[in-house]
Amino acid sequence: MTSVSKSFTIDVRRLHLLRMLDEHGTIAATADLLHLTPSAVSQQLAALAREAGVPLLARTGRTVTLTGQARLLLSHADTLLAQLERARADLAAYTRGAAGNIRAGAFASAITGLLAPAIAALRRDRPRLSVTVTEVHAPACFRQLDTGHLDLAVTVDYRGGPPHDDARYHRTGLLRDPYDAALPSGHPLARQDALTLTDLAGQPWITAAAGGPCAEIPLAAAAAAGFTPATAHQVDDYTAALALVAADAGITLIPRLAGTVPPPRVTIRSLGSSAPARTIYAAVRAGAQHDPRLTAVLTALGHQPHDRIDEPAAPIAAAGSQ
Repeated sequence: MTSVSKSFTIDVRRLHLLRMLDEHGTIAATADLLHLTPSAVSQQLAALAREAGVPLLARTGRTVTLTGQARLLLSHADTLLAQLERARADLAAYTRGAAGNIRAGAFASAITGLLAPAIAALRRDRPRLSVTVTEVHAPACFRQLDTGHLDLAVTVDYRGGPPHDDARYHRTGLLRDPYDAALPSGHPLARQDALTLTDLAGQPWITAAAGGPCAEIPLAAAAAAGFTPATAHQVDDYTAALALVAADAGITLIPRLAGTVPPPRVTIRSLGSSAPARTIYAAVRAGAQHDPRLTAVLTALGHQPHDRIDEPAAPIAAAGSQ
């Protein structure tokens, strides 16, 4: 390799490719995420090394690792790529966000309670601005943001998620969504108007699949309250979870934004100040928040009325419950 020249320049698309390799570990995984062949990825990284004038990859057996020069280059990547997004947003500002398409990803209850009302408002105010929605959960939504398959993701804070100061993303807080308890209507606790999280300590729980935000938040709140729930069933669909509650198979926690109507033989009770809650926010790539199209969508999301979410729910008994 030659020394770095004063006319040093690099292709930022190749820099993005290097960052993807660092995050996902192998050329094959990077190629799969970007819908390229491994050979094409290798060729682009070799071209980046020639542009930079330094070695970027070192072969270790059948795998490659990043050199010290590559990691130094990556320390500038977030700033450079964010500035590129800012430039892209400035160019898009010419249209003032009046037209175009935004690709948004969100989990199911956020689509129902946040994105759908926001889209309805945008159709009235900006009929030429469309939003394409994909149901996707964390952490997959961040991978799709990174690869450009999504422009915006509505997701929740959870252990293992991106920290608040993550330089790759700009976040817009949307709401705090508390959980209520769903109990079989014949259960003794269903006859109490006021419950706390610790009242549920000795019950069989119906939880979401392990590892995802929907499981992490209630279980972390239970741990903070001093107990580990006994998990009887794991299901990701709230309707299915409530069906198990109706069958007297356990209790579950339902986020209020889900707006799920309880079936017969299920009673919903507020957990008051002890209720765990999920913090819902919208994430875009850093710098892209200045794109007027995204600004319009973020504004529409933020203008949805959510006072009912933050207020403790009144006790709700399903038809046919005791």
